[in-house]
Amino acid sequence: MAVAVFGSRHNRKTFNAKTKSRTQLDRPHMINFFRSVTTALTVLALLASTTLHANNIQVANAALAGNNSISAFAFVQFDVSWENSWKGNGINNWDAAWVFAKYRTAGGAWQHVQFNNTGHTAPAGSQIDLGLLTPGTAFNANTNPVIGTYLLRSAEGTGTFSATGVQLRWNYGLQGLNYADIAEVRVFAIEMVYVPQGAFFVGTGGTEDGSFTEGSWVSGATIPRQITSEGAITIGTGAGNLWGTSNTGNDNTIGPAGSLASSYPKGFAAFYCMKYEVTQQGYVDFLNTLTYTQQVTRTATVPASVAGTGALSSTNLNRNGIDIQTPGVASTTPAVYACNLDGDAVYGEAVDGKDIACNWISWGDLTAYLDWSGHRPMTELEFEKACRGTLAPGANEYPWGTTGVAVGAYALANAGAINEGIATNYSPTLGNASYSTTDGAINGPLRVGILAANGSNTGRNTSGAGYYGIMEMGGNLWERPVTIGNANGRAFTGSHGNGTLLTTGDPDVATWPTPITASGAGFRGGSWIDAGLEMRVSSRSAASTATVQRIEYVGGRGIRSAP
Repeated sequence: MAVAVFGSRHNRKTFNAKTKSRTQLDRPHMINFFRSVTTALTVLALLASTTLHANNIQVANAALAGNNSISAFAFVQFDVSWENSWKGNGINNWDAAWVFAKYRTAGGAWQHVQFNNTGHTAPAGSQIDLGLLTPGTAFNANTNPVIGTYLLRSAEGTGTFSATGVQLRWNYGLQGLNYADIAEVRVFAIEMVYVPQGAFFVGTGGTEDGSFTEGSWVSGATIPRQITSEGAITIGTGAGNLWGTSNTGNDNTIGPAGSLASSYPKGFAAFYCMKYEVTQQGYVDFLNTLTYTQQVTRTATVPASVAGTGALSSTNLNRNGIDIQTPGVASTTPAVYACNLDGDAVYGEAVDGKDIACNWISWGDLTAYLDWSGHRPMTELEFEKACRGTLAPGANEYPWGTTGVAVGAYALANAGAINEGIATNYSPTLGNASYSTTDGAINGPLRVGILAANGSNTGRNTSGAGYYGIMEMGGNLWERPVTIGNANGRAFTGSHGNGTLLTTGDPDVATWPTPITASGAGFRGGSWIDAGLEMRVSSRSAASTATVQRIEYVGGRGIRSAP
């Protein structure tokens, strides 16, 4: 994720130095950018001969432009670029940047910018797609605002993509503001991958723990069940139904017979998925727009603790380097957070683990981040679609489409840096992933996209990528999808976050599994500490586990239903 900041209404071209952390001062216009190689089917083969390290998404030159005081609107203007972008060339999906913004008034808390539904400027070669709160429903500034936009290529192409002078119209008057009220705005960008509409299979015909299967299954290898629409699905035994290999007494339970309503997202409809798990710098950016009270809820350490104290793990265990940089003042002044993996007195350095996947986050932490950024949790069915795509399933396959996996313990080069890489035991032939065997002495998650950025990478298999180019769906950190194994999970309707949290710091989307119990949420995909079997696409060993704690091997990502 990238973020640019602008403030001071007297000079919209400069940053407001009064509100910046040291990191922002040292690196104007842009912090927190991913360093990895985009991976998508044949695009991977095109990139495999190089040792590219970065998608390097950047937002720069943020400014407010074209203020119209009579109609109370202005344009949020910025440049954005990222490497190894793709669209077309025989590939039926693409990547994009999800762009959203936050503003604050002098002395006020951060609020979400609601963009207009028309009047935006997409530079040559790019297109803007609206991110309505409820995709597919007519725009309404009060009930269905534009909470972000997708920026993507307008024509076929691959490689570095840049858009200079993007303008998103903001009718600030509709949010009760005068132009003079606006003290600061931050623009954020997150890399996404488009997953097109289409039928796919759940279950593989293998023997994965708790796997989905077609309802006529009795024992042995499962029977893959195809998802052909977003219509209601009967859960139970019997031909044509959706069932599982365990329905009582285990975390992987399919639950009792029943049904999934048409409102439960099944993965047939198109959606955008975050290309990577939430990074540590991404979580820092999130924390730094919260109130003190909200920070209390979303961290494990009191924000008023001394500088250098770990925020999610007080002693920075298991490669989590998020620290308190500037202590907050109870109930009044929020803390300033920064990555500091090396534990020195300089925060936000290139070696401070900013792009390492963020562990030690709970279901409540993840869903608050998703609400704040306008995303939503994925479902179990969407998880399998994102991994497998429309291909026929292979028994016991991993997200990269084979049953082979690297078996040598990795050692890192440039540990914690923006170009952190695998120095030894990267497999040039088998699927690479961070799990108990390859973790070796690392003892924590890796930089997102690290497996694609290796000089020995030859494509989807060795990069550990899903069918559409989504990274680390197996291993690194557990994903947190919504289960179909209990009533709370089945009640999920796919509502999106609106960019706003409760004053407590919890998400305000009532239809999501609650942070209080996490009932309805589960785990898929395995982690750096788990056995390889957990990474299999259809393994459901903890698919219905309700856990509210922060755990060193748990992270997550979000998705959005496509426009």
